[in-house]
Amino acid sequence: MEQALDLNLDDARQMAAVGKALSSEVRIRMLRLLCRGPGNVNELAEQLELPQSSAAMHVKVLEEAGLIRTELLPGTRGSMKLCTLSAGSLQMKMETRETGPCRQEEISMPVGHFVDYSVEPTCGLVGVRGPIGEEDEPRCFFEPERVDAQLIWLGGGYLEYRFPNRRLEDAQVKALEISAEVCSEDHEYNLDWPSDITMWVNGLEVGTWTCPSDYGGRRGRLNPDWWPDKNTQYGKLKTWRITEKGCYVDGRKTTSRGIGQFQLENAPYITVRLGIREDAKHQGGLNLFGESFGDHRQNIVMKIIYE
Repeated sequence: MEQALDLNLDDARQMAAVGKALSSEVRIRMLRLLCRGPGNVNELAEQLELPQSSAAMHVKVLEEAGLIRTELLPGTRGSMKLCTLSAGSLQMKMETRETGPCRQEEISMPVGHFVDYSVEPTCGLVGVRGPIGEEDEPRCFFEPERVDAQLIWLGGGYLEYRFPNRRLEDAQVKALEISAEVCSEDHEYNLDWPSDITMWVNGLEVGTWTCPSDYGGRRGRLNPDWWPDKNTQYGKLKTWRITEKGCYVDGRKTTSRGIGQFQLENAPYITVRLGIREDAKHQGGLNLFGESFGDHRQNIVMKIIYE
């Protein structure tokens, strides 16, 4: 296992998730078992002498912390969830950008403010008051009302945004961080519907997160009352990060491509594309949540750390 999970005090959400995951002796024992190789939830439950429901809960905590990854595979009775370690080491630096010479700019981009797109049905947009345009009609994605969208879904393709970089002309960028609430897309919610969701910055791939589900079964905390229970309800807040050492998704290193290769200061804007690769293994689509849908009250948020 070559990849490392790198954290510092500015990764408050991720550090809290890792701290929670490691606060249980049962979860530490589970990680020890996974050091020997992948295992499914039933096997872990049996070896740890736990009910299957309890083992599944512990697996979820470890996955949310980025310590393991899971994949749904066919089993003898339906499907089984295979668990694998996602990092070979954990490094936590007791440092913060606020104690150094770096400064930080944060930009919140509403999800409806995309400047380019390529989408395939199922697809659509909704705002807080109702649908925008016609469902499953890609041409509606350039309706003027799209800027009010709070939830966008597509069965394939991408959405592209442009973020300002006005402060970077005479600055040295140390890191770029982009977070968004996302999940897979089926025609209704489907807890067994994986999708490989990828982010690109200035045309270069940053990393891919395999979302296991089009989440539902409970209402999203922010969803308006009119939104049907059978539809997608919420996503997961994921963070893509670019540093001088490489690119990361929730602290898991995806490539050694450093931030200098993205040439962030060489154009009047930074291009961010979120979508599904044409050659992705899991072609499960994408739901993108704004600040008034899902579980997290935020838009797409970019943080630029610079000197």
